[in-house]
Amino acid sequence: MEVLVLNQKFQQVCLIDTFESLLWTERFNGAGNFEIYTPVDLALLQQAKQNYYAWLKDSDQTMIIEEIQIATEVETGAHMMISGRSLESILDRRIIWQQTVLNGNLQNGIKKLLDENIISPALADRKIAGFIFEASTDPAITNLTLRAQYTGDNLYDTIVTICDSYHIGFQITLNDKNQFVFKLYAGSDRSYDQIKNPYVVFSPKFENIIDSNYIESDKTLKNVVLVAGEDSGSARKTRIVGSGTDLNRREIYADARDIQSETQEGTLTEAEYNSQLDQRGHEVLAEHSITKSFEGQVEATKMFVYGQDFFKGDIVQIVNEYGMEEKVRVAEFVRAQDTTGYNTYPTFSVVE
Repeated sequence: MEVLVLNQKFQQVCLIDTFESLLWTERFNGAGNFEIYTPVDLALLQQAKQNYYAWLKDSDQTMIIEEIQIATEVETGAHMMISGRSLESILDRRIIWQQTVLNGNLQNGIKKLLDENIISPALADRKIAGFIFEASTDPAITNLTLRAQYTGDNLYDTIVTICDSYHIGFQITLNDKNQFVFKLYAGSDRSYDQIKNPYVVFSPKFENIIDSNYIESDKTLKNVVLVAGEDSGSARKTRIVGSGTDLNRREIYADARDIQSETQEGTLTEAEYNSQLDQRGHEVLAEHSITKSFEGQVEATKMFVYGQDFFKGDIVQIVNEYGMEEKVRVAEFVRAQDTTGYNTYPTFSVVE
């Protein structure tokens, strides 16, 4: 693999093609990350700087160099680690500056968050030049609705949480004009439960699964949340979201005092206010669901090729050597190269 380093004007400053290891991870929902481990090179130190960009030919995600570490050991000498996150991490640089009420189409709501905090904020210093929103036409995105209220929350965390609760993803890519293009996407179903798309199956039967690690855990599971909104004492407004009884009931508390019925856009009705508390509850439960995942290595370059037959966010079928079969979503795609060779493999999350 070869990594191009681009300056803040997106001009190439150097090429990194020799290293001891390179790890490049792309994610369906949220920022990917990369790490390059190599002996210290003075020229590279001068050329690869923080807030410069790293670009890999085979990837659709551009990374931002955020950290450079140098470590010296007697036996191995001096080495440097260059690392960072993909363009989605730009959202982590902004908060939701003022009270923002979202009520209606989800895509329009996220666009409003980006408009007010990045694209055309009231405070000019908060604007990020060259950042644009590209609307999705996929019904899996356009048919979603959202009722929520945010004040002071981290913009990145908020959008990740919203997307998680609706099982969709987002990405920021560079276009030909070197603009940051934000877009929501849902992925395609390529499992046995549909007939629209060709199946993508990873199974020992097809000799395209090398090893696997199935994880199922309810250690952090919560299925009932008490959401507490405005006011105090006995007058405080609360909602119960979720259900469960006896030992199957696992509760959590969510302080949603930031959700107010008196907003800059007027007074919310009781139903509208309760809907916003419910949305907060669903977001909290989404963060505390049963963990199910298939980890391991599959052959993603022959029978089914990543980037041609399946993509990040797609739902595929996987069967391990014990006959455990699941519909799984391509949550990550990892490219790794070290002294032992070059590997690529997806990481899956089980679709409920």
